[in-house]
Amino acid sequence: MSNRDFAKNLIDQVPDNKILYVIAYLQALTISDETPNDETIEAIKEVAEMIHTGTGEHFTGSTSDFFDTLMEE
Repeated sequence: MSNRDFAKNLIDQVPDNKILYVIAYLQALTISDETPNDETIEAIKEVAEMIHTGTGEHFTGSTSDFFDTLMEE
């Protein structure tokens, strides 16, 4: 019996009230891994440098306040 056949047999044994968990897990496995583009990689490096050097703008407060600040710009 192949691994695929074994998995199908196990799925047949999963109770109906738990099959949604299996579906969600299988869907997550079928999503391809996305590689960040050059712009995203540069942004990640920029943030890492800001954290390392303690530069940049830091925000303290609630998420709501943060979004309010962004909307003002």
